Order: sequence, then C-alpha cells, then structure tokens
Amino acid sequence: MNLVTTNAKLIIVASVVLWSSVGLSYQARQLTDSSKIHKKENAMIHAVGTFDVKLTPQQNPENPNDPSLGRMTIEKQFHGDLEGTSKGEMLTGMSAVSGSGAYVAIEKIEGALNGKKGTFILQHSGTMTRGVPTMNVTVVPDSGSGELTGLSGQFGIKIEGGKHSYDFEYALNPDKEQ
Repeated sequence: MNLVTTNAKLIIVASVVLWSSVGLSYQARQLTDSSKIHKKENAMIHAVGTFDVKLTPQQNPENPNDPSLGRMTIEKQFHGDLEGTSKGEMLTGMSAVSGSGAYVAIEKIEGALNGKKGTFILQHSGTMTRGVPTMNVTVVPDSGSGELTGLSGQFGIKIEGGKHSYDFEYALNPDKEQ
C-alpha cells in the first residue's frame, strides 16, 4: 500500500470518527414526528427526516503526503420532509491533538421541501476542540430557486448508531426581494 493510499484512509477514518462524535454529541435540537410541520411564532417551519451520505476522498495534489488536510466529495439522498439529492465538497483539517479538527463544506440540494420543489445551497462549518463540538449548517442567502425562492434557515444534523437524520428550521419568503 503506498503512502498516498494510507494517508487517504487515515483522513477518512479521522473524519468519520471526528464527525460521528460531533453528531453523537450534537443535541441542540430534538427530532419530532416527521409527519408534522410546526409553524413557530417567528414564521419558522420545522422539517425532519433522514439521509444517506457518501463521502469520497479526493487527492491533494499540492500536498499528497499531508494527512492533516483532506478533501472529499459529498453525495446525499434525503428522505422525509425533504425529498431529494445533494452534491458538494468538503475540506477537513485534522490536528495532532486527539479530538481536535475542523471541516467546511458547501452542498447544493435539489428536491422538494414539504412539497415545494427547487434547489438551495447549504454552508457547513464545524469545529471539534478536544472532543467538544460546534457545528453550524446554514442556508446560503438567496440561494433558493423555483418554489424555494426566499428560503432561509438552519439545518441540524444528528448521527446515532451510524444513521443520519436532519432537523431543519426554515422560513420561506418567496416575495423577498432578490
């Protein structure tokens, strides 16, 4: 096995361990029954469901022997209140200190959100400091198209027992100026 293959495997293992820990620890929102859409006082709508994810490591041509930096493509299939697919890119930075690292990602989702069809883009930012996670996944402003024009919100991710789920609080203001 060559050094590049070994480093790619280390990046995958480190990323899975790091972000599985984030998902297991990330309890900011509680998932509720996916058949319900809850409108909140501030016009936020609540959507929940599950998703399947495939991460594919990519070569780092400038630094192929540096396991602390990683790049992956993302492919997801969403189920529940959000039905659709996404494609994206992820960059990771792993520290020499166990349980510390970070990732950023951008993904474009195409599908139907509670029956409204269109596309939108999510921006991810996550940090793990000696096992203490923080994660923020936000809809990129004005990225919604079709019936999702004017979409804004926060996308929560939870991982339990290897299963991924989402908890999406969003607003849909189609009359919003663009």
